[in-house]
Amino acid sequence: MARYQNDLMLDAAFDWIRARITMETASNDTSMPTTYSQAHTIGTYRLAKASLTSTQCTLTDYTGSGLGRKMTIAARSGITIDASGVAKYINLAGSTGATVLMYITECTTQQLTTGNTVNFPAWNIILNDASS
Repeated sequence: MARYQNDLMLDAAFDWIRARITMETASNDTSMPTTYSQAHTIGTYRLAKASLTSTQCTLTDYTGSGLGRKMTIAARSGITIDASGVAKYINLAGSTGATVLMYITECTTQQLTTGNTVNFPAWNIILNDASS
């Protein structure tokens, strides 16, 4: 059975994120955050926070394993570490219009120490095309 969807459908999901995004946070390895408050509150889960705007989230075609659309979150460096702990999760959250936790991914675990800085590398969210 053949399947098709327009790229605009996939872009709408990314546009929802880009319309609300205000931050990217690193959270500890104790437990994955499940709410905006957990991802945003220093020390409870959050170890570091970088401001993030829609212009730092770029949409392109994805041509890897399958086809689809890709949103690349820009790299940022020199982000101040707010609390010590082992970073395991990267979280996208926003407070434009309403507070919302939008996306979580695992990262390479790394010990973070209060007062130092950490770099957030560029990374991707991929939505695959419908396949037959």
